[in-house]
Amino acid sequence: MASRGFFRNVRITILLIILFFVGMNTWLTQLRSTDWDEPLWVVVYPVNGDNSRVSQKYIDSLSREPFRTIESFLSAEAARYGIAISDPVTVRLAPQVNDHPPEPPVNGSTLSVMLWSLRLRFWAFMNDNFEGPKPDVQMFVVYHDPDTHNSLRHSLGIQKGMIGVVNAYASPAMAQRNNVVIAHEFLHTLGASDKYDRASNQPLYPEGYAEPDRSPLHPQTKAEIMAGRIPVSDHQAIMPKSVAASSIGAETAREIRWLN
Repeated sequence: MASRGFFRNVRITILLIILFFVGMNTWLTQLRSTDWDEPLWVVVYPVNGDNSRVSQKYIDSLSREPFRTIESFLSAEAARYGIAISDPVTVRLAPQVNDHPPEPPVNGSTLSVMLWSLRLRFWAFMNDNFEGPKPDVQMFVVYHDPDTHNSLRHSLGIQKGMIGVVNAYASPAMAQRNNVVIAHEFLHTLGASDKYDRASNQPLYPEGYAEPDRSPLHPQTKAEIMAGRIPVSDHQAIMPKSVAASSIGAETAREIRWLN
């Protein structure tokens, strides 16, 4: 009986040590990701989300080119905040991933969300088919035919594991709007928080406004990237057509360590 209790305590101790080192590794990875000493490697992994011919044709035509505007946007915004590194983010394109990411639980318990997060991290590890340097952030972009999908599931970016899952439209005309969502979820992986009201989707004032000191306040000309929409009145906001019509506000800059 005593020996069984001893071995049980040993197993618990080993598990706690493993969890400690996993937690420390995650914390150090997150810290390194926002020290801005070297460019972050962000890799986009396309996924055919609806198994349609339209999505497949679009994925087959993809190149790195449409994603360069994300690099330019982040470079310009970093310079605006005095970040010394000229190219804070490098975006690369991986081959298509043929598996679909695990879907998050709907109104799930804390435990179910934790288990899903672990499943997603394992899934991302198993589907890392990029042959270049190890990515700092993995962005799985799940494409859908716009003619058969009026709306898409909510996209997400998780800081633990530094993984994003973006639901996007398989259309050249929507490529730059897709980039707004990709940039938004990428910044989530660095610790940035949403800046909009979840009930109304309206940007929060002042943190969700690109120009909170503008007079008159409305209409705004750009979207704060973590608010995701341009406020044109007290009760109306529109999605920007590209990241060029977005900016990173002071609160978001603090969260990703561009400001003290």
